[in-house]
Amino acid sequence: MPRIDAHGHLIPERYRAELERLELETGYPLPPATPEIFSGLMDSYGIDAAVVSLSPPGVWFGDPGLARELSRLVNEETAALVREQPARFAGLATLPLPDVEGALAEIAYAYDELGLDGVALLSNVDGTYVGDEAWDPVFDELERRGAYVFLHPIQPATPSPMPQAPVWVQEFPFDTTRAVTNLIYSGTMARCPSIRLQLAHLGGTAPFIAHRIGEWAGRDPSRAEAAPEGALTYMRRMWFDTGLSNNPIALAAVRELAGVERIVFGTDWPYAVLPAGNDPSPELGLGAAERALVDGANVAALVPRLADALSK
Repeated sequence: MPRIDAHGHLIPERYRAELERLELETGYPLPPATPEIFSGLMDSYGIDAAVVSLSPPGVWFGDPGLARELSRLVNEETAALVREQPARFAGLATLPLPDVEGALAEIAYAYDELGLDGVALLSNVDGTYVGDEAWDPVFDELERRGAYVFLHPIQPATPSPMPQAPVWVQEFPFDTTRAVTNLIYSGTMARCPSIRLQLAHLGGTAPFIAHRIGEWAGRDPSRAEAAPEGALTYMRRMWFDTGLSNNPIALAAVRELAGVERIVFGTDWPYAVLPAGNDPSPELGLGAAERALVDGANVAALVPRLADALSK
């Protein structure tokens, strides 16, 4: 069974050069992250293929026109990589949200012209969260296409009450939880059952507080109407990657919530600190059959093209 990394990031050199030319500050570290460097790491850990997306913070710098240009640049670079190595990489499109019209145009271009494998979304963009009604046209189009959507967290628009803690320690997993809750109780999950949604980092804190999230509907009839099947049902339809969460403690909540069949392997390269040896996840605590599901079999539901390419 091949090992497929469902959570890797690339930072195209043309994108990096454009940020430098425009003197744009991301607020995030942008380490070297080329396909060549990533491939070397993949070889050392026995990773046969990877699903790649742009590293946070994405392309929004307050200018819709610039966001469209940067999205197109990144998506064309990603598509070129996938064309060159179709059994090595799957590519997820970047969208210029919160520009809805621009996002719809880029979805069409990414699928119909570039042949990308799915779409990567951030938990929020400038304070607007996935599930917000302003973005309904985007989710309706993704539903129409039965899209594979990878949801990655970013810091919230409000300052952290503990700024001394790096955002990946607390704010990223918390913001994934905010996004999941909003997707459920906005009615988006009920309205868009065909979207195949993968959550980064084993869903942040959402699996651990899943029953608390579900209890909201029991106390508020309007929320029950938006999520008629119950929050836990919608969460059990999601996939959860192990990026930066390759440990049995985090895995336990997801396994109890959704089962091992909904867990996919991820590294979160280039931000992960991987262990010595040739196993990138030695502490998952899974038997051989379950490990095979997580390492490669489960991700076939998200990126069937890549799974088929690997089988040839």
